[in-house]
Amino acid sequence: MTSELPLNLTSLRSPSAFAAEPLRQNIELFERLLRQVAAQECSGELVDVLDRLWDSRASVGQMVSQEVPQLIQGLSLERAIVAIRAFSIYFQLINIAEQHHEQKNLRLQASLNFETANPGSFRWLLAELKSLGVSAPEIERVLHQLDIQLVFTAHPTEIIRRTIRNKHRNLIHLLDKLDHALSEWQQQELHEQILEEIRMWWRTDELHQVRPTVLDEVNHTIHYFAEILFDALPKVHRELARCLQAYHPALTRSIGTFCRLGSWVGADRDGNPAVTAQVTWKTACLQRDAILGKYLHLIDRLRDRLSLLENDIPQDLMHSLDNDQRELPATYNEFSIRYLQEPYRLKLSYILKRLENTCERNAWLQVHGPLRLSQLEDSNWQHFYRHADEFLSELELIRQSLRSSGLICQALEDLIIQVQVCGFHFAHLDIRQDSSKHEEAIAEVTDRLRLLSVPYTDLDESDRLAWLVQELQTLRPLIPAELPFSAKTTEIIQTFRMIRRMQKEFGTEVCNTYIISMSKQASDLLEVLLFAEEAELYDPATGTGTLMVVPLFETIEDLRNAPDVLEQLLALPLYRCYLTCHGNLQEVMLGYSDSNKDSGFLSSNWEIFQAQQRLQQVARRYGIQLRIFHGRGGSVGRGGGPAYQAILAQPDGSVMGRIKITEQGEVLASKYSLPELAAFNIETVTAAVLQASLLPTSPPGSQGWETLLGELSAVARQAYRSLIYEQEGFLDFFYNVTPIEEISQLQISSRPARRDGKRELSGLRAIPWVFSWTQSRFLLPAWYGVGTAVDSFIQENPEQHLAELRSMYRQWPFFRTVISKVEMTLAKVDLQIAQTYIAELLPEEHRVTGELISAQIRTEMLRTRTCVLKITGHAELLDGDPQLQRSIALRNATISPLGYLQIVLLKRLREGEHTRYMRNSLLRGALLTINGIAAGMRNTG
Repeated sequence: MTSELPLNLTSLRSPSAFAAEPLRQNIELFERLLRQVAAQECSGELVDVLDRLWDSRASVGQMVSQEVPQLIQGLSLERAIVAIRAFSIYFQLINIAEQHHEQKNLRLQASLNFETANPGSFRWLLAELKSLGVSAPEIERVLHQLDIQLVFTAHPTEIIRRTIRNKHRNLIHLLDKLDHALSEWQQQELHEQILEEIRMWWRTDELHQVRPTVLDEVNHTIHYFAEILFDALPKVHRELARCLQAYHPALTRSIGTFCRLGSWVGADRDGNPAVTAQVTWKTACLQRDAILGKYLHLIDRLRDRLSLLENDIPQDLMHSLDNDQRELPATYNEFSIRYLQEPYRLKLSYILKRLENTCERNAWLQVHGPLRLSQLEDSNWQHFYRHADEFLSELELIRQSLRSSGLICQALEDLIIQVQVCGFHFAHLDIRQDSSKHEEAIAEVTDRLRLLSVPYTDLDESDRLAWLVQELQTLRPLIPAELPFSAKTTEIIQTFRMIRRMQKEFGTEVCNTYIISMSKQASDLLEVLLFAEEAELYDPATGTGTLMVVPLFETIEDLRNAPDVLEQLLALPLYRCYLTCHGNLQEVMLGYSDSNKDSGFLSSNWEIFQAQQRLQQVARRYGIQLRIFHGRGGSVGRGGGPAYQAILAQPDGSVMGRIKITEQGEVLASKYSLPELAAFNIETVTAAVLQASLLPTSPPGSQGWETLLGELSAVARQAYRSLIYEQEGFLDFFYNVTPIEEISQLQISSRPARRDGKRELSGLRAIPWVFSWTQSRFLLPAWYGVGTAVDSFIQENPEQHLAELRSMYRQWPFFRTVISKVEMTLAKVDLQIAQTYIAELLPEEHRVTGELISAQIRTEMLRTRTCVLKITGHAELLDGDPQLQRSIALRNATISPLGYLQIVLLKRLREGEHTRYMRNSLLRGALLTINGIAAGMRNTG
């Protein structure tokens, strides 16, 4: 198949291109009501200040009036905080209006016929595949291996409190009602309710008062699973079945449980000492409690619905009811008369009782932990569901009985899909730990037990591999039952033992992936496999195991070495044998964040693209399948952006029906806060995987372009590193002109902002790195170096080389996606405000080098902007996506006062001596500006 799909996908930014007038009206309504709340809550003099700030907002493309910084400079701290709150709420109200508009468009789109389907939808894709001559067997092949995994992480970029998120949902609900108001008095009543909600919000603290615990983060994540995604999953399945019915009816039977949920929350211990073995156990219990609660509710509703009178009960159902009566006589006595001749209600009563027993047992386990499991054998919970398959088989029995009488119950069909996807674990837990921790633990074990003649850390890679392979084939235990080791090593060992207990109690699906961050060599994986062997997660006698070991390659150097590491592993017969129990499938994770921080945006994206190509070549040579796990953040500087275009930008043959993606921070709220948006996101990701698996993602003869991009990547990397890592005084510049120190004091995550306490870039995590540049409106990690690379290439032969870049932009999804991300980011850059951060916050002793760095950044930004406009052919940034252009322009025009407020408060905070009370008040004000700007930018880290 050599055909290409058209790449005019800008409408995916918003699900359709319907008129934006209702959106404008809602924003105007919110602004009017917010001004009204401010008038009610503030003095007349302060209201006048807010009005002047409001009315001084810059028009698109204009400079901010000099009145704004002067007015802000004269504000007291108390008044400054009120102004911050007003603008922060305003930006969030804009976000609410846009989300409501997107959801409304999705509902309208769903009501239209197949001919008007949106790009990225199943309807549109299947129509395109049919027009391009893609056969049913080809589609069926991909459907059989379709595997979409969305993994939620606890990375600290979700800055808005859950309390405030609930108010967002309330306001969207009121806008929904407003859409259907039939009379003027109904509209007025709803306006009053919106006014009341905003006023309540005005008096609610925007900041997290305490740093969340790991289990707080677990409950936050479970909220998305239980309240949004649980109901969205069967909707997506139904939509795919309906579209297949229209184009390929025979393929509806080929749909499996193609989308699964995953989580790192409560399982990711990399850099977070608060995540312990006990915390991970409690996380699994909390997830099971949540999913059982959903099942209890749905079974109760099904019992109300399936009120069928049946005289001729199917034999299988009758046998099942007889068995239930023997096992649960109390339930029989309670319901047999009430549900006489209503066998489905009686059966569902038995199911309900078993679920209740399962819930009670789970609550006991959550409190008492896994070490007292043996005490449950003689407990009151003899009749419970040990695994979800037992529950599922009973639901399938009811479905079969209904179908034998010609009935289909859609609620039951949806529940079966939900059980198939979520089981009793809701989402699989990925354990993650840094490779150095395993190396240190192995070194301590071998030293304490005197297993090696030289320290483990002194062995070269070949000697390490030889020793590890030998140990993995040895049947004797290596680690004693009692652990005479340090606390860190003991925790590593206890983690593996906990995984074993979790798999025994919850099933292997609850936790069967172990991710090794900062993977650098093959021994990193075998070290983990050795610990797995000691916990009976790997059997040396058969060479099989229940834990998939996954390398995470993060830096540019590690990405380049990744294919060699995989080659070394697959050359080991022991490791190839191990993969057979995982379906000859190896998962490999690629990190966007650290590679970007290491070498810049263009180099990071290109190295990840190349790594995928070379990893696939190695996998094909050894006859194994590869699943790429994309560690994407929310912002462009950490691999973020529209998922549909990102998947289509992957190398040819790298998707093959499988993809795993992290979802984190503010992305959760933007994609999964509403049911329609969640279903839309899952549908577009799935459609993109299908498209990338069935059609080429690179044009024929693109090898020359790949060579060129490698050269551009090298130039961009050099430009980036010369500023970030080689420019004298850059570290001081960064710490002074961004709110990095204040961001680290936000109570938004259980995980520290730094890997260590040192004030250096190497120890700083990628999230606060990107977050800081976004706040000060540089957004430097997402574009710096691109302009130098592209401009130098154009200058070599202006006419010919520009024409080549334009062809790449039109025909190659990867290059188009890269340029589009840079274009979007540049549209958010504001050099006027960024320059004010420099002018006001840079100490005198750093002024000379700071001005030099500032000039370099400004020159590179203008150079990059000019190159992007030349390549795209746009007169202004984002001319190709008017809706996104309008949205960003609206925010840019309004966000300026918040930027100046942040600068003023940071300057006051950092200068002079303050009482503890005053310092805390200034810090609070600064943190509120961080919240507000994050809402206005719709990006954090």
